[in-house]
Amino acid sequence: MVVQCSFEATGPAGPHKIAYMDWDDRENPDTLFCVHGLTRNSRDFDSIADVLSERYRVICMDVAGRGDSEWLSRPEDYSYPQYLSDALALLKHLECDQVDWLGTSMGGILGMMIAAMPKTVIKRLIINDIGPFIPNAALKRISEYLGDRPAFRSLEAFEARLRHIHATFGPLTNKQWSHLATHSARQIDPEHWDFKYDPAIAIPFAAVADQDIDLWDIWEAISCPTFILRGAVSDLLPREIAEQAKLRGPKATVREFDGIGHAPALMAEDQIQCIRNWLDG
Repeated sequence: MVVQCSFEATGPAGPHKIAYMDWDDRENPDTLFCVHGLTRNSRDFDSIADVLSERYRVICMDVAGRGDSEWLSRPEDYSYPQYLSDALALLKHLECDQVDWLGTSMGGILGMMIAAMPKTVIKRLIINDIGPFIPNAALKRISEYLGDRPAFRSLEAFEARLRHIHATFGPLTNKQWSHLATHSARQIDPEHWDFKYDPAIAIPFAAVADQDIDLWDIWEAISCPTFILRGAVSDLLPREIAEQAKLRGPKATVREFDGIGHAPALMAEDQIQCIRNWLDG
């Protein structure tokens, strides 16, 4: 059974609502905590959560300003310190002492940061197409589409834009694209559809998009078993960085998916199965 829930987190400007999907089977002894990418939301994990909820309680969080979580009043609060605070508060709210973590892109960076903490709650870490070094050219590409936000007159027009922006997700079925579009859009009026995230997230992101991001110090502090998924043509996780990540810090296992860039959508059977196999063994 899946339930949409929320709780009240705190920040510099006061409280804000954080929404999450709870694939709640209390008989499962383990919890899988899933966090999405920069402009995405918790419903990206519906396919994999449906499978893994056979043996996990799966929690999928909407980061502040995305999905059904509340928008923050100050753009500068869209930052990793706030996201970390919210994620840790949600784990405490759910009384999770230990979790396996699955994070795509931004969600993977959050997982790395928490896994590097002393006495971390993360037992095993899966990061989807992100690593300890991010080239600024890839960040600039993302910044460009963040700043380009046209109005859409129909959900079909919105889906066409989504397919264009996220073509690097790989080959998805029409049903899968429809699922992503339905849960990525908000209807403002009968002839106006928009993305389901606060456009203000582009402001702090633009401030860091002109430089490389080096997270090797964080990576070296991680000691839990770590699994990296990589799109074989990803620009956010170059192959040479993934190869270094296999030798440094937690010495991650890496699995590549041909014909995919940033980031594997985790909706294809082979992607779901490889995660399941790694968790099982």
